[in-house]
Amino acid sequence: MSLRDYNEYKRLIERISKAIINANVSHAYIIEGDNCIDKEAFAKDFIKAVLCLEEPGFGCDRCVNCRKIDHDNYEDMYILRADELSLKDAAVSGLQENLKNKPSAGNRNIAIIEGADSMTPRAQNRLLKTLEEPNPGTIIILLSENTENLLQTITSRCIIYRLGNFVQSNQNDKLAFAQKIIDMVLEGCYFCDLKETLTKGVKDRKEAFMLLDGLERLFSGDMAGDDTGAMRKEKIIENVRYVEEARRDLLANVNYKYAIRNLILKIGG
Repeated sequence: MSLRDYNEYKRLIERISKAIINANVSHAYIIEGDNCIDKEAFAKDFIKAVLCLEEPGFGCDRCVNCRKIDHDNYEDMYILRADELSLKDAAVSGLQENLKNKPSAGNRNIAIIEGADSMTPRAQNRLLKTLEEPNPGTIIILLSENTENLLQTITSRCIIYRLGNFVQSNQNDKLAFAQKIIDMVLEGCYFCDLKETLTKGVKDRKEAFMLLDGLERLFSGDMAGDDTGAMRKEKIIENVRYVEEARRDLLANVNYKYAIRNLILKIGG
């Protein structure tokens, strides 16, 4: 995709494109958003806009640089993904060695770090050294669901783009499904009916994470209401804790069906 295709992010895209066209690209960014938002795809489209040979500032999807980035074979782009539960110090160390190399395709080395908020404290402190003294032309993009898990010394050195405040049609569908599950719990539906609904609506780990995001967003929204709602605030806080426990289970590679069903049993009491 080109940055022009992100109609729901219009104002953000205007800022990004203007910065690129004016050669005002930073060395470090954080892209924050819910699990259901494809932050890696957005990061790649951002890099395409920086490196595009035909339409700098937006990306053309046609030139050799755009095509290579789309297929993960751009020579100077490194993508770091979490191993098991977190990004380890050794992985960050390896990335740092790659970023020391002179770019072979242009004048920039690019690093995309997925699940940056899962970095161990030691790994974050190691990365901090690169953020403080990056080689010329380096661009490091941290993908995060929650920047609060990153050291303040890291976030202070990055430009933060938050995508979670934008509503997408897919998110609306997932929020509606999450609301349906909550309604069924409040109505006291039999667990066999809940299980059948979950089986139809949650078909893989990605959709399980989306359900957790939807539930947490709805519970957080309920916290802003008064005490006359269908669920007491104490219970809402408890349910948010259950959602986070289910999220940790998924990150620990627990079977997603078990994790979600266990969550619903806890919410239903």
